[in-house]
Amino acid sequence: MWNKDKIQAFRQTLLSWYDQNKRDLPWRKDHDPYHVMVSEIMLQQTQVNTVIPYYQRFMAQFPTVQDLADAPEDQVLKAWEGLGYYSRARNLQKAANQIAYDHAGVWPETASELTKLAGIGPYTAGAISSIAFNQVEPAIDGNAFRVFARLFCIEEDIAQPQTRKVFDDVIRQVIDPKRPGDFNQAIMDLGSSYMSAKDPDPEHSPVADFDESFKTGRVLEFPVKTKKKPPVVVPYYALVVQSPAGYLFIQRPKTGMLANLWMFPLVEASDVEAAGQAFEQLSGQTLIFTDPQKPLVKHTFTHRQWQMTLLVAECQPFDVTQLNGQWVPRTKINDLAIPTVQKKLLKEALA
Repeated sequence: MWNKDKIQAFRQTLLSWYDQNKRDLPWRKDHDPYHVMVSEIMLQQTQVNTVIPYYQRFMAQFPTVQDLADAPEDQVLKAWEGLGYYSRARNLQKAANQIAYDHAGVWPETASELTKLAGIGPYTAGAISSIAFNQVEPAIDGNAFRVFARLFCIEEDIAQPQTRKVFDDVIRQVIDPKRPGDFNQAIMDLGSSYMSAKDPDPEHSPVADFDESFKTGRVLEFPVKTKKKPPVVVPYYALVVQSPAGYLFIQRPKTGMLANLWMFPLVEASDVEAAGQAFEQLSGQTLIFTDPQKPLVKHTFTHRQWQMTLLVAECQPFDVTQLNGQWVPRTKINDLAIPTVQKKLLKEALA
């Protein structure tokens, strides 16, 4: 670990650079904890440039934590549509409910209290507590792992849960106690620029003099991270059932992947005939599905990849309430809360 003088020099160098070069992001216009929470939840698994317009639309629709708490869930999911990882949106609304009603609108200020909110883990709690409430708390995300692994040549594998404590111990000694929020955001900006995962520019980094990996020519060796296992392939038939009333959409279960979102019916079957039989068992309707010879639609989640074959059938409308379904005219499809994977299916089905 550095001595006190070097730590002080690092803080000064980093924050001077940040003051001159920080990114102009809409959620940095103030230190409102609601703005910090929404932006940080959106930024999980999603690039900054993608998040900006979503954040702006979300804030226009749900300007306060009370507005979000009171909104119908389908409106929240629709506003989130395209960002993916929809459990984030549901947990965000649950957290808003906790703040608005369990806490009477008063925000918890410490990281330990914030982690009691739905969907708020150590990183997001650290970000909110430091940025909104000036708590001296690290915000350890992928950027922080990478920056500090390179600064100190930390050899521990960041894929291992216990490694977080190693980084937490290091960062707590280095974080600026007077400006912890700015310090954490400076690390974020550093990690997305000079110390990025791909094509870093350590030579011109404002903290090059403190970067041990740069001095020893080992920048790309850090952070140490074991590779993930490839996603498990899950084959489906996606059933494009069309009647004069519209296309058949099924609302997914209230729990699990893509909960409450609307999709074409998906069935697991060995062939087209078996897919038709599976649908008949679900609906009581016999349909003749045709294979339109459209390309396989693939969509990868964190640990699995859906590979979907489109099957098409035309029929007269029938009661789909037992399927938790509805007939949707083509002009009304965009009104539904649908996941990105369904958008891929629509693109091929309507081509």
